[in-house]
Amino acid sequence: MSDQQSHSQGEAKPERGKVEGVGRDKIKGVFSTQTVEKVGTGTTQRKAIQKTYWFCEEGKEDLIQVQPLNKNYVPSGPSRAVAKEEFLGKFNPEPEFYVQTVYPKMRELENTIKRGEDHREAGRVYSAELEFKEATTVDEENVRANFGLGLTYLDRGDAVKANDIFERLVNLEAAFDQEHKHLFNDFGINLRKNKMLEQALEYYHRAERLEGHDENLFHNIARVYYELGDLEHCVEYLKRSLQLNPGMEEGKLFMEYLKKNGYVTVLPDGTEKIDPNPDGIVGSGKGKGDGKPIDVDGGAKF
Repeated sequence: MSDQQSHSQGEAKPERGKVEGVGRDKIKGVFSTQTVEKVGTGTTQRKAIQKTYWFCEEGKEDLIQVQPLNKNYVPSGPSRAVAKEEFLGKFNPEPEFYVQTVYPKMRELENTIKRGEDHREAGRVYSAELEFKEATTVDEENVRANFGLGLTYLDRGDAVKANDIFERLVNLEAAFDQEHKHLFNDFGINLRKNKMLEQALEYYHRAERLEGHDENLFHNIARVYYELGDLEHCVEYLKRSLQLNPGMEEGKLFMEYLKKNGYVTVLPDGTEKIDPNPDGIVGSGKGKGDGKPIDVDGGAKF
């Protein structure tokens, strides 16, 4: 966040922790940067110092991840990497501000999200909704809070509100980070199960552009295409999934189902024939087996 008021915090060191295998402290805490801006015109013009606060944490290869604080004093929005040498020259530690204000706010937000997740897991969807809404009020772009709120709406079958959350999440790159993959997977599967198939497909393809190669992601894209009746793309993505992981049990079951019910036929020359309507009944959406769609989702990665 930015303001015109400076904080006199002394020269205490920011929170630090040991860098594994190196034996030195790593950077973590709240820091500030300052810019000088001209205010007014003519004889009334003066210079004002604009201070911006950041939550900063040292990562790998001497890069510092910096994320701005929002008006509620919690890290929010996209982070960026700053080279350590540049960071040390431009960023000033604000240890007291971190300890007295920012850290308690971060803990409070974390506890609110955790209560929401506990409520949702126990089936208390309205209590979960209240907690997640409170969390998104503090940090509108918080990934866990948005996922939690979206999943809660999907649990309730509220497609309209779930779609609002989908629109928000699909534009948040942080939603597709490694640390959020299990949440991402749950949300995509629940979109599909709530028959929000186009949204689920857009969601998964957004992940595909960022992730590139993941057998569980490809498997779940195949599931959506299957339910949309697009067997060619279904088989394409299922094969891509099994190429990455030939031993994936869910993928093998899915392919066996498609072959058993006549959607995929192996010809004498070894080629495969794809038939989206093996019974010859246009629009039936059923195979010539028991007619029950397979219900096997990909693993927790996606």
